[in-house]
Amino acid sequence: MHNTAAPSVPSHSWLRRIVLVVLVFVLALAAAGVIYENISEARDRRFNPMDGRRFDVGGYKMHIACTGQGSPAVILESGLGDTYASWRKVQPQIAKFTRVCSYDRAGLGYSDSSSQPRTSKVIAGELHTSLQAAGIPPPYVLVGHLTGGYDVRLYASLYRNEVAGMVLVDASHPDQENRFPPELKGMEGSWQREAEFLEYTMPFGIPRLLDLCDEEPVQRAAECNWHSAREAVAELKSFPESAAQTAATGTLGDMPLAVLSHDPDKLSGDLPADLAKPTNDAWEKMQEELGRLSTRGTQVIAKNSSHYIQIDRPDVVIEAVRNVVDQARALQPASPSQSN
Repeated sequence: MHNTAAPSVPSHSWLRRIVLVVLVFVLALAAAGVIYENISEARDRRFNPMDGRRFDVGGYKMHIACTGQGSPAVILESGLGDTYASWRKVQPQIAKFTRVCSYDRAGLGYSDSSSQPRTSKVIAGELHTSLQAAGIPPPYVLVGHLTGGYDVRLYASLYRNEVAGMVLVDASHPDQENRFPPELKGMEGSWQREAEFLEYTMPFGIPRLLDLCDEEPVQRAAECNWHSAREAVAELKSFPESAAQTAATGTLGDMPLAVLSHDPDKLSGDLPADLAKPTNDAWEKMQEELGRLSTRGTQVIAKNSSHYIQIDRPDVVIEAVRNVVDQARALQPASPSQSN
């Protein structure tokens, strides 16, 4: 009878070594990505420094860039996730006939983050505080692009005596979620996931490596960073509440108002062909409704322009702002020095 030795249990140390090597490699890549992103952000901002100043608004700082002289001051409110740089083509021209200020909402661009919810009502209150801190007195002509239209309408509702006029630049309508094609609802989740992808991967430089940051240097310096990506997601998640807040504000009475709408022939490339036209048709009707918010409301179609009219057709925005500023000045009561 022969005794056979029991087979030895294979060592798993080689497996642990492989896991450790892979883990070290991943951590090294992540660290390299963080270093790459930080260096790239610093370089962008060194060669493209911010305009304007940052003002303390009670524990954090807000960035505002003002140029020109005169009253009423024009306040430029960007769309969801956009910074002051989105107005770079129009602000210098508006500054030739009045004071004009663009700014970064809390958490975007060069502004510090806020602990408050990112709803339009909160944003309007933060803008009010920022204008006071920066010493920019009313009256104001408010200019809102896309979701910035919600913000300026909330501001006018909260501080009506400070607002002399309004320009809505292809602004969002508070009922658009209910009036767009139902199929669009199914795409909203994927849009939010795309925004969250940017938020989670930005610290490691992945969006920059994938060439997802803006090509325009000033805009890239302001927007291609983690806190701006995080803010965009927060604003996107607050969109339904901001829409409800805006719907409750009512009309603008007889306030000078210009509504600028994109060219209906410029269908969105982000939507499937079968959804682009019905979505655009609904948008057109809602834009007409925005023009009726005031008895002095007018609407202009910006030919050859997409949603970013201030980029595609800055001349249309500049002219509309000039017209509203002129109306606001004509309606302002004369000061004692003017009447003597």
